Amino acid sequence: MPEHSAASRLRLSGLCFLLQILNILLFAVFVRYSPESSPGQCPPQLNCSQRSQDSGFQQPRFQDVHIQVLLSFGLLLAFLSRYGPGSAAISILIIAFAIQWAVLIQGFFYFFLNGKVYVGAQSMVSADFCTAAVLISTGAVLGRVNPVQMLLLALLEVTLCTVNEYILLSLMGVTDSGHSLTVHTFGAYFGLMVSRVLYQPHKDKRKREEQQDTGHQTDVFAVVGTIYLWIFWPSFTSATTVHDNAKNWAVLNTYCSLVASTVATFILSPVLYEESTPRMIQIQDATLAGMAVMGMAGEMLVTAFGALIAGFLVGLISPLSFRFFTPVLHSRLKIQDTCGVHNIHGLPGILGALLGTLLTLMATADTYGDRLELVFPLVAQGSRTVADQALIQLGALPLTLLLATLGGWFTG
Repeated sequence: MPEHSAASRLRLSGLCFLLQILNILLFAVFVRYSPESSPGQCPPQLNCSQRSQDSGFQQPRFQDVHIQVLLSFGLLLAFLSRYGPGSAAISILIIAFAIQWAVLIQGFFYFFLNGKVYVGAQSMVSADFCTAAVLISTGAVLGRVNPVQMLLLALLEVTLCTVNEYILLSLMGVTDSGHSLTVHTFGAYFGLMVSRVLYQPHKDKRKREEQQDTGHQTDVFAVVGTIYLWIFWPSFTSATTVHDNAKNWAVLNTYCSLVASTVATFILSPVLYEESTPRMIQIQDATLAGMAVMGMAGEMLVTAFGALIAGFLVGLISPLSFRFFTPVLHSRLKIQDTCGVHNIHGLPGILGALLGTLLTLMATADTYGDRLELVFPLVAQGSRTVADQALIQLGALPLTLLLATLGGWFTG
């Protein structure tokens, strides 16, 4: 046993060394800083669609997004008391590697010019989003894969996540500033497919027991993680909006959704679990679900009462899915979803995409005014009709599910 443990440590150490040397060499050859003389401009040769290079504008949001990824997502992975501290430590390792790799891979797609990748504040924001998708995926396989496997998962998923994002945002012109599809849906179903491939019947009973192994430590992690979600997630949702007008919509809609989803949990949880008040982990799940459903629709004209309705409904659907669908997911589909990412990221992400499609059909110059060009630039320019844009928004959902499941199968 000691020899096996030593070999595992050496494998992790060796892989970290190789990956870091690889990043250093690739950064040395390709990566350069964006010119600071014109931070608000983008050379026409670079693909900067739906991305702003204004470092002055992005710096505060970068801090919020980075704190969100590092603290909120890192603490949310501390789901099982047996794996809590170790999960938080490994999540920091995943973040440290995935951000470097995402800056490089995304740079080749968006910021590549004359053989070099030009990075700025927005490069880091985009890398954080991609890293969030990886952390969501690891939540589905937590406790069932070792750190070496998690690093390999991050290596492959960052690449596939970037490909999916490039197809949706740049080639198809999908509006998804809050990343219902590119982060929540992709990350959840990528991880679920990895979990399905790694399913081991002889370890199944033990893993179910571990999943129920929650205690005071888990609640402490959930409290801190939920507080950070409430503080920083609206900035996380609105980080890629280009103008402050669109940002305001995203922030307000996100707050309305998360408060309604939280109240819904207090309504339904006592009925489902015969407890007077929900546990903190359930409030954390409701917070995530309410925010994920606003990913695509956040910057659209959902209105405050519409966001309240959406948050309230997803706050009811998510615990119902935990109670009734998760056992089916496990028994019939042989998918062990450790942190319930299907219920708090995948399903709300799908519902958010459907909500965004519906709101796209209702987008007109009369209702949006000048903001139509901010949210749906191709519609405002006359290149597309509202119906065409809505069809593309809807088509992005099955495409994301296909890429996520195929990528997860290959990675698994």
